[in-house]
Amino acid sequence: MKEYQTITEISGPLVYAEVDEAIGYDEIVEIETAQGETLRGQVLESSEGLVAIQVFEGTSGIDQDASVRFLGETMKMPVTEDLLGRVLDGSGRPIDGGPEIVPEERQDIVGAAINPYSREYPEEFIETGVSAIDGMNTLVRGQKLPIFSSSGQPHSELAMQIARQASVPEEEEDGDDDEGSEFAVIFGAMGITQEEANEFMQDFERTGALERSVVFMNLADDPAVERTVTPRMVLTTAEYLAFEKDYHVLVILTDMTNYCEALREIGAAREEVPGRRGYPGYMYTDLAQLYERAGRIEGREGSVTQIPILTMPGDDDTHPIPDLTGYITEGQIYVDPDLNSQGLQPPVNVLPSLSRLMDDGIGEGLTREDHGDVSDQMYAAYAEGEDLRDLVNIVGREALSDRDNKYLDFADAFETEFVDQGFETNRDLEDTLEIGWDLLSMLPKDELNRVDEEFIEEYYREDDSERKIVEAAD
Repeated sequence: MKEYQTITEISGPLVYAEVDEAIGYDEIVEIETAQGETLRGQVLESSEGLVAIQVFEGTSGIDQDASVRFLGETMKMPVTEDLLGRVLDGSGRPIDGGPEIVPEERQDIVGAAINPYSREYPEEFIETGVSAIDGMNTLVRGQKLPIFSSSGQPHSELAMQIARQASVPEEEEDGDDDEGSEFAVIFGAMGITQEEANEFMQDFERTGALERSVVFMNLADDPAVERTVTPRMVLTTAEYLAFEKDYHVLVILTDMTNYCEALREIGAAREEVPGRRGYPGYMYTDLAQLYERAGRIEGREGSVTQIPILTMPGDDDTHPIPDLTGYITEGQIYVDPDLNSQGLQPPVNVLPSLSRLMDDGIGEGLTREDHGDVSDQMYAAYAEGEDLRDLVNIVGREALSDRDNKYLDFADAFETEFVDQGFETNRDLEDTLEIGWDLLSMLPKDELNRVDEEFIEEYYREDDSERKIVEAAD
């Protein structure tokens, strides 16, 4: 292994060094400073005679006397089932005071793309215990469903709630002792504050969720470059548990905006020509490399499901980060500032939210036969109630018909009874659909034009409708 003392330039998180041999792209580098500290880095660019190295721990302390060693291999994640219950830093090193990890194998963090021919279509339901998701924007195994939020919104609380409550219903019935796959959560935090990190850890420990979780923590004061590695570490661990150990793995990544900011910082240091709003032109490709690592493989029991969380700068969903994410993923869940200001928990706005794979993961034999109809009817009724709210602001409530008033009452009740459940409440799908029928029973039967007649006969509450309307009006 050759050692060089040929650093020519240090620019932000990058170090440039002259070399006299061919160096591979993404190769891992050790840099030893004059003070005897060893820093890790990765080759970002390699041309004849010169390499650009991104340093994970930041470039402070490096000067031109530092020595550079090229290790001849790409970055690998040490994987083992014993990672469950552990807390690691953004580079995959334990920070929970536990023993060193003894890996069963070391896997390349870039991962291999799933062959499209071998992909299985996602269609089994994952229960999150959150009505606005389970009832209206159902998550299925192997899906990638991002949460679009904005600064100051309680997306962290929603992430913790999903991590704590998520389960695969039929696996629970089968039991985990025979051939059923177990459920695991891998939580990757990028650029979060120490306060948020403490909240996450207290919640994981308090609820016992840590036992079935692997937590990766990259904090706001950690180097931005490490942020580009964290999601790849997370997904490599997820793929190992899913496709080699038969777990159903739910990956929660927060906050993808911090990840993209790190890409922009590195791009600026490399003096690349920027794309939209200064982000690198290859950001779409980069995000796709992460998101497309969700899925199911034919013949394998396990699955990888992703919930990436991103804070939209300026609450603008045309910003490059949510815009590109929306192109790649299968829907989105919107956390709404207006609903949050009204005190709803979680403040999920179901109208712009969407799960593109929902229809394939619900219905008879998967959830309940009336699930799709209830969801469609509630969506339509809530949308109509929301439109009527704008009209009330202009003409007043007295000018509306009885029918319109029923839809206004429905919209209010939908928010307070269906969406607002609290961050500590875990509702199973039966509860969610029963609340849905309570609400739909506020409307006359002839308004339920999206629900099959037989479901109306079975589930509609005749005597509840008048009572519900009076309660909502009060």
